[in-house]
Amino acid sequence: MMTGPSTDKAAILLALHEGPGFVLPNAWDAGSARILEQVGFPAIATTSAGIAWSCGVPDGETLDRDTMLEHVARIVAAVSVPVTADLEAGYGDTPDDVGRTIARAAEIGAVGANLEDAGPSGLFEIEDAVDRIAAARAAAPSGTFVLNARTDTYFAGTSEDVFAETIERAARYLEAGADCVFVPGVVEPETIRRLAAAIPGPLNVVAGLANTIDAPTLFSLGVNRVSLGGSLARAMLSMLERAGRELHDSGTLGFLDGALGYADVQRRFSR
Repeated sequence: MMTGPSTDKAAILLALHEGPGFVLPNAWDAGSARILEQVGFPAIATTSAGIAWSCGVPDGETLDRDTMLEHVARIVAAVSVPVTADLEAGYGDTPDDVGRTIARAAEIGAVGANLEDAGPSGLFEIEDAVDRIAAARAAAPSGTFVLNARTDTYFAGTSEDVFAETIERAARYLEAGADCVFVPGVVEPETIRRLAAAIPGPLNVVAGLANTIDAPTLFSLGVNRVSLGGSLARAMLSMLERAGRELHDSGTLGFLDGALGYADVQRRFSR
């Protein structure tokens, strides 16, 4: 079992789930992680989408496990706060593959991970998904690593009663060892309130994509953890595209209004 700084960081991250609610921003490289830490966030997540985009490829397990973990390792090394990694569906066809992915994430210093219950062909069968969570838990014992089980039921659109299926999967994932359940794709406040009340554990909801409900409102609905997914990366890429268009089309430099000066940025990256 892991001891020392990583275990301490895992305890910090786990304790955040027991409070009134917290925002977990998603970094895509070491620089973005440093800025988010300096802003004051007590923990940081990675974004598989943002990391993929930074490599010039689309999201969706386009990057292999080794490449993704290399990027996660740089983020972990850049900050002193706990880091939880977006590891998509675990990079493998079997529970054993998932266990190996989680073990490697723990080895590089991540103290948590998201695991999705869907692949290119859609939702995994529930027993398969449960086995994958159990394998992840076996690879990183409780208290040393925070498992966030993501269910894509609201994206799949294959169930006649998506709410009931979500609750069933959430309960099974928590029984298998997950510490938190992540339900993306929900945008209606009343549905979020019902999910928070029915899921027997902390609920993670993503804000900033289809869901534009602000964090304080989500906390009031019973959400424990609010993450941003690729939203911060999208905002930065949008800014870059606007700046590039201005520079290309007119040669003007209006995009620099409000930009940090060179010396200011240097100070933010000085140890």
